[in-house]
Amino acid sequence: MRESLKDLFSTSFVESFAIKVKKKYPAFNTEQFKSLIHDEAWEDEEFKQRIRHITYALTGTLPTSYVEALDVLYEVAPECRGIEHLFIPDFVEVNGMADFERSMQALEFFTQFSTAEFAVRLFIIREQDKMIAQMTEWAQSDNEHVRRLASEGCRPRLPWGQQLPELIRDPGPVLPILTLLKEDKSLYVRKSVANHLNDISKDHPELVLDLAMKWYGNHPLTDWIVRHALRTLLRRGDVRALAIFGYEELEETMEVASLQVKRPVIAVGEDLEFSFTLINGSDQASSLRIDYEIGYMKANGKQAPKRYKCSDKMYAPGGHKVTKKQSFKVISTRRFYPGEHSLDILVNGKRMASVSFVLEE
Repeated sequence: MRESLKDLFSTSFVESFAIKVKKKYPAFNTEQFKSLIHDEAWEDEEFKQRIRHITYALTGTLPTSYVEALDVLYEVAPECRGIEHLFIPDFVEVNGMADFERSMQALEFFTQFSTAEFAVRLFIIREQDKMIAQMTEWAQSDNEHVRRLASEGCRPRLPWGQQLPELIRDPGPVLPILTLLKEDKSLYVRKSVANHLNDISKDHPELVLDLAMKWYGNHPLTDWIVRHALRTLLRRGDVRALAIFGYEELEETMEVASLQVKRPVIAVGEDLEFSFTLINGSDQASSLRIDYEIGYMKANGKQAPKRYKCSDKMYAPGGHKVTKKQSFKVISTRRFYPGEHSLDILVNGKRMASVSFVLEE
């Protein structure tokens, strides 16, 4: 069973890829290629390091002419789909900086099989104006993978990707690109636009809120983007973000009562089960976003809060019982520490009730 992403690059994977290249390029030295990969550094390298390692091995075994090397990769790429083949667009980043036009053509093609969202970033850093023009063109492509690249490639804080300091400082140049994609028929593209705007909101919340107010209510596909783009601001209880979706400041008649955890002491690997009653004491229904916040105990003895969405709907007058559970199953992205934790309920961004519980090993 594969334990991590780097294990995608197994001995059999390297062998299979070498065979594919050999079929398209008979002069390819498969033994040299495999020898360059399985050197003394290989075993200790992580996923992205292995991508670059394979890129260097290809650089040493494909034709020395960049044009001829690309011709081979053009033949191979359609048979190489998925993130394990990120080294194909990475080859362009490593070898193609001096040939902008040809590199852009290659990335446009390769992204359709293995995303070029990481490979474009150094081009953006070095030639931002030219790349913004290129990505504007890509945003109008008939291919959803190319349109997604127009947004995903210039996300300022792309996970795993090199950050784009100039676009973090001033995201203005990319807004026309995102505007071109705001009604895109592809969910794959719309997710990228939403994630891109969510990235920007972490540095320029007012800019994203102004854009969201212009966009929201004009098209259902755009509305989907706006809601997902504002998720961080909504979790923070930002008043403007909440107001866009009709979440008004709470009246005094709104209450959260009887918050309780089913078991005040749970163990790592178990679920925290809790319930409360929302009381709408007014005489009309209200649009409410209910979040819950877990104050996780950290190694330093302090709590670090993390919010989760509980519900998002209209609540009629009267009392409403809400039950929920949160898993404390061990996962790779979060380490649990024993001790006192907290649970808070927030309605339309307002903290309404709190209770403590204990997590044991």
